[in-house]
Amino acid sequence: MNIRRGWVCLFLFTLTSINYADRVALSVAAKPISTEFGLSAIDMGYLLSSFLWFYVLCLIPVGLLVDRYGGKVVNGLGIGLWSAATMMTGFSTGWLFMVITRVVMGMGESTSWPASNRIIREWFPASERGLANAIFGAGAAFGPAAGAIAISWIVATWGWRTGFIAAGSIGFIWLALWYFVFDKPERVGWLKTAERDKILRERDGESTVHLAEQPSSSLWYLLGLRSVWGLFLTQGCEVYGGYMLLTWLPSYLQQAKGLSVMNAGMLTAVPFGIASILAICLGKLSDHVLTKEAVHAGARRSAVALMLVGAASFLFVPMLDQLWIIIVLLAFIRALGSAGSALNFALVTDLVRNRSDIGKVTSITVVGGNTFGLSAPIVTGYVVGLTGSFDGAFFVAGTLPLIGALATLVMTRRPIMPARALATA
Repeated sequence: MNIRRGWVCLFLFTLTSINYADRVALSVAAKPISTEFGLSAIDMGYLLSSFLWFYVLCLIPVGLLVDRYGGKVVNGLGIGLWSAATMMTGFSTGWLFMVITRVVMGMGESTSWPASNRIIREWFPASERGLANAIFGAGAAFGPAAGAIAISWIVATWGWRTGFIAAGSIGFIWLALWYFVFDKPERVGWLKTAERDKILRERDGESTVHLAEQPSSSLWYLLGLRSVWGLFLTQGCEVYGGYMLLTWLPSYLQQAKGLSVMNAGMLTAVPFGIASILAICLGKLSDHVLTKEAVHAGARRSAVALMLVGAASFLFVPMLDQLWIIIVLLAFIRALGSAGSALNFALVTDLVRNRSDIGKVTSITVVGGNTFGLSAPIVTGYVVGLTGSFDGAFFVAGTLPLIGALATLVMTRRPIMPARALATA
């Protein structure tokens, strides 16, 4: 990968890192917040999931906006909105106020995956998209790792309100750099002619260039395709476990293992930090192993399935007693889950023949992930509240990836052709 395309990856990696650092802020601060506002485990479950309520509803409209206005505009508007909402969370006066700010934060964060996947399709040849998606997706692991350490220290030192204000302010720095530096490869002045020509020549695949500029397909046409629903279901089965860890791991470490807020935050960072590195390596490996012909045919699904089978190791967590073994296993699980998610988004760009459909198909895929993700904090809250244990929660998180592995192997075997091309074939 050329160093200039590497800068695009860095932009997307830091975008996702900020996105997920802002999400983990509430998880890290859950104990002092629940104490101050007198919230039960079930109350916290709903609060932890609240940012996903409108996140899911906004994804399809955001996909339409991405296909119309492009990734630069939509990503910029999104991070501005969610950063402001995160800062406002620090001024909450109670449960309802905090729910409102988290809902608005989710609306802003719904832009990241559809817009960024469109950018990856515009900027990267097919042979580099596994790595590009892995770097972008690794931010979903690095953000919680860095956020858990930094925000837990801020919360322990200055209180939970300061933690939200600090987390939200970072996004505005990124936004300023984004608008001044980034644009499409056809427009930026810092891209050499040879590299620009390579991107424009290879990004759609040699055999599908004539399909890449077809008119955009309708949402209803895409929702009628088996492969689209396979991507949807696969993503949901992976994301569930990721959100369970993102929202409940600090509480698990405090409640089940007796750790302090600071120590729980530090240990929460370990599996996410390790996952951010391993996920990039696994994405690079997939690009190295798969030929251009295999990628074009959608063979990346086999790698997705393998990652999800490994992520099913959640099932073993209740059998373990030693904390360090649990943390290592969770790091392994999160790395495989993060890589599986990234490769599933790379599979989106492999299967979708028309660039004008990328935003919508990505949005549908993210809806799948976050429909399941929305339920993870709530289901976990009920399981813990009713049983007093996290064992049942780990069982659910371990069973779903096996279903996702089957879905990707069976349901994503056909390319996603533009509707106009099929009508004229």
